[in-house]
Amino acid sequence: MRLLIVEDDQQFASVLATQLARHGMVGDVVPSLRQAEQALASHEYRVMLLDRQLPDGEGADFVPRARAIRPGLPIVILTAKSEISERIDGLDSGADDYLTKPFSTDELLARLRAILRRPTQVVIQTIRIGNVRYSSDDREVWVDGEKLTLPRRQLLVLEALLMRHGRTVSRAALLESVYGLDEHLESNALEAHVSKLRRALAESGAGIKIHVLRGLGYMVQEIRQESAGPGRQ
Repeated sequence: MRLLIVEDDQQFASVLATQLARHGMVGDVVPSLRQAEQALASHEYRVMLLDRQLPDGEGADFVPRARAIRPGLPIVILTAKSEISERIDGLDSGADDYLTKPFSTDELLARLRAILRRPTQVVIQTIRIGNVRYSSDDREVWVDGEKLTLPRRQLLVLEALLMRHGRTVSRAALLESVYGLDEHLESNALEAHVSKLRRALAESGAGIKIHVLRGLGYMVQEIRQESAGPGRQ
């Protein structure tokens, strides 16, 4: 899951992104509303974490602009202001939730889960393909009832493919799901993750396979539905 973190306190933002990464999430950090607007126009995000006081404006005032770019985007306002009137203003701006700093990572994660469970959000809670089950709520993969533990990058790759199973996912789209804006990327890093993931799935007895479609991207399908199409590995 990819999130946009709009926060000008670099140390706080870095710690927050690191904590989220430990839970399998990719957090893109931008320090201003202008850069947030550019990021929203260029990338897909599941949630935006928005500080209230930013160098170029008030975070709550940015909520309608963000929704104009990404309708339905869940937004959580983060702030050091704890007054009830401030919370009311933040929620009245259209934000989905309001969290006062400092806060625990566990509380933030719980609030994110609650937001993404709301019926107004199009979120697939559980995906089942053959003997493989993936839960987007707890981010766990199960094969024949046995939990399959994967490194973070491989889990992000599998999540992105399962969310679009049966469809081709371009290399660019997969990279966007797995890496943040400021992360250094080796030229063949994605291919290495896909290769290791394919091996892990095969060794676990998973009834799915990741196909490499030359020049197009990647696709995950149930093994019994395989067909020898051109360019498919």
